[in-house]
Amino acid sequence: MANKSDNIYQKKLSQVSNFEFDQQVADVFQDMISRSVPGYTQIIDLLPTLSRQFSINGANYYDLGCSLGAGVVALAQGLRGTSANIVGVDNSDAMVERAIDKLNLLETPDKMSVSIECADILEYGLEDAAMVLMNFTLQFIDPKDRMTVINNIYGSLKPGGVLVLSEKLRFSDQATNQLYIDIYHQYKADQGYSELEISQKRDAIENVLIPEDLATHVTRLSDSGFKTITPWIQNLQFVSLLAIK
Repeated sequence: MANKSDNIYQKKLSQVSNFEFDQQVADVFQDMISRSVPGYTQIIDLLPTLSRQFSINGANYYDLGCSLGAGVVALAQGLRGTSANIVGVDNSDAMVERAIDKLNLLETPDKMSVSIECADILEYGLEDAAMVLMNFTLQFIDPKDRMTVINNIYGSLKPGGVLVLSEKLRFSDQATNQLYIDIYHQYKADQGYSELEISQKRDAIENVLIPEDLATHVTRLSDSGFKTITPWIQNLQFVSLLAIK
């Protein structure tokens, strides 16, 4: 199925419902994320390099909240020639269906295993991991459950393993936070979104995506046991962190 243009919020809605990763969103997600998250493509493009840097023979590689499977494909590209086991996990049936379709087009060596599973991250068992991806996923998890998720990831990683955590940030200083919001809205306008689309999308996602500041993320990762925690990519308020065990 071909990717469609994101026009979900083009028309005035009588009531803006909470954002969900349903079939409607899955159909346009590739266009949506590429136009809505500056730096997303850069993260995906560099994942093969990261996967080679942190490769551990016979280890597992997870993409939690894998959406359409872009991260899974990038890992598979980077780990060619290894016996890696790569697993994408998402709790959206619509996303998983499309990710599996993408995976069916991917040619992988016999000794590499690549799969997509529909499951709740909070209940999914991780083990013997060299790398775990969470690209703009933790922000959609209830804040009270986020420490549990990070603890589970840390416990699953082999020594020297890495968590790639990409998140939208808020800033503790109100003026700075508003500055980034204003620049981001201008960015979205430059990508072709109308004021109506920007406004309705903001209303839809306001109570679903709950961002945190960088210090909160770093403290949580440190408290879990990660020793090296560093931003490696940031575009506006979208940051990707490396946390190494």
